[in-house]
Amino acid sequence: MMKEKAVPASRHFWRRRVAPYVFISPFFILFFIFGLFPILFSLWLSFHRWDVISPMEWVGLENYMYLLKDDWFWQSISNTIKLGLMSSIPQHILALILAFILNSQLVKFSKVYRTAYFMPYITSTVAVALVFQIIFGTRYGVMNYLLTPLRDYNWFQQLLTWLDLTFPIEWLGRVHTIKPTLAMLTIWRWTGWNMVLYLAGLQSIPHEIYESAKVDGASNWDLFWRISLPLLRPMMTFAVTMSVIGSMQAFDEPMVILGTGGGVGRAGKTTVLYLYQTSFEWMDFGTGAAMSYLLFFLIIVFSVINFRFFRRER
Repeated sequence: MMKEKAVPASRHFWRRRVAPYVFISPFFILFFIFGLFPILFSLWLSFHRWDVISPMEWVGLENYMYLLKDDWFWQSISNTIKLGLMSSIPQHILALILAFILNSQLVKFSKVYRTAYFMPYITSTVAVALVFQIIFGTRYGVMNYLLTPLRDYNWFQQLLTWLDLTFPIEWLGRVHTIKPTLAMLTIWRWTGWNMVLYLAGLQSIPHEIYESAKVDGASNWDLFWRISLPLLRPMMTFAVTMSVIGSMQAFDEPMVILGTGGGVGRAGKTTVLYLYQTSFEWMDFGTGAAMSYLLFFLIIVFSVINFRFFRRER
């Protein structure tokens, strides 16, 4: 029998010690260039005044102090939080209801419905925003066209008066209608995503638990309130946290529909929209970087509050 040749120590060292790091190095190289470096550079930039053309000027905490006194910044924070609440709460309620319905054995072709509800999530945000801009147009919008038969009813006129509106309704031209319009777009687009998350959580619950509860005389309400919801809370924590992060970073929809100005009275100017305007229109990258870190801090605060709330309920 022929003896196998001994592997040289240098080749053994290459295979065992060096080669694994070479193969995973592309990920780390790309991460340092496009991930870690921009984060550290933006942090450094937040302490400077810079317009790309002129040299950087160290200003310390001046950018942060300016934002804390800036009324537009606090208005953008208020708009972002209000828009997040108006969109997140309804979409999670609808997502839970749809998930429970599709998880039951009463619905046929559940996969078809699941796909249909998920389609808005994978649709282009710009295309969806343009379609909603047409739907909620003032003169030729689909929504006003559908409401036209109601304009002759007294109760409808009284409702418009109570809401301080006139017909045709300027959905994107009034301060108190801009946020609900943007919220409807967000609800339509993200309900399917949350429904899939909740449906996955429901399907991970062992069926034997429900069978045992039914043997003990549990009603459908008991199954929902005492079994499904408690076991679904980890998924609810994840879904709500993702909604908090997404709503605090709202940019695409208001940008396409309202522009960087945020519409009438800046009612639709979110924090990221204000950040974009400050950095790329006014060329104040230092203040924009500081704004991004203040927003990052707020996201952490709201995420921790959400996590502690669900942990306490659990």
